Amino acid sequence: MAHILVVGNEKGGSGKSTTSMHIATALVRMGHRVGALDLDLRQKSLGRYVENRRRFAAAQDLDLPTPNYIDLPEIDPAQLKQGENVYDHRLSVAIAQLEKDSDFILIDCPGSHTRLSQVAHSLADTLVTPLNDSFVDFDLLAKVDTDGQTILGPSVYSEMVWHARQLRAQAGLDPIDWIVVRNRLGAQQMVNKKKMGEALDKLARRIGFRHIPGFSERVIFRELFPRGLTLLDLKDIGIERMNISNVAARQELRDLLKSLNLPGVTIEF
Repeated sequence: MAHILVVGNEKGGSGKSTTSMHIATALVRMGHRVGALDLDLRQKSLGRYVENRRRFAAAQDLDLPTPNYIDLPEIDPAQLKQGENVYDHRLSVAIAQLEKDSDFILIDCPGSHTRLSQVAHSLADTLVTPLNDSFVDFDLLAKVDTDGQTILGPSVYSEMVWHARQLRAQAGLDPIDWIVVRNRLGAQQMVNKKKMGEALDKLARRIGFRHIPGFSERVIFRELFPRGLTLLDLKDIGIERMNISNVAARQELRDLLKSLNLPGVTIEF
């Protein structure tokens, strides 16, 4: 069976699609078969990222390693069994379609609570939650007292993950490996980074996740999306000598993939 990797966070702007595309493309480059789904049926940021990549590669006559992205199939309501949810059925059909030819299936969830997102979380072998390094975003995971240190209790997203874990346990599946990825780390915000790190340590012990550094705030990520490119594609488009920022970003990606500890994955870039 394919290993299902879900990228989820109910708050927009945390870098889910950028993280999703870089993980998926890196796995393809390392020889793994990767299927991909975007459950944000309205915005489809990951879907547009892949579409941009395919269009750019065709225009430049490039062979860029790309995940096998598909849209959720449309379902005739007449095919549904009594009481069956149409979104559940669409997701299960898509996963069945990808699974036969995939080592990994990456699912990018919307920045809001939806039925599709809830079901996807219960399917996750690995759950990656990108989080801006800010207490505004931390509030998604836990409620914090006015001192910025005392955790009052889990918040809405953590409660959804807890529910997904319960469903997996009832089905006899392995526990979710939940990883919170700290994105948009600022080099100058040392006090905030320290406080965030301490708060995440406390919460991780309480509700059970790992937290790791992700991507710093860099201009290059905004420049890559229109062409569907990732940090690993720069040499393919003729950039042989990368600047210091790009080299650092590539190392961040390497560290991220290593920390995910995905089965059968050896980092080779």
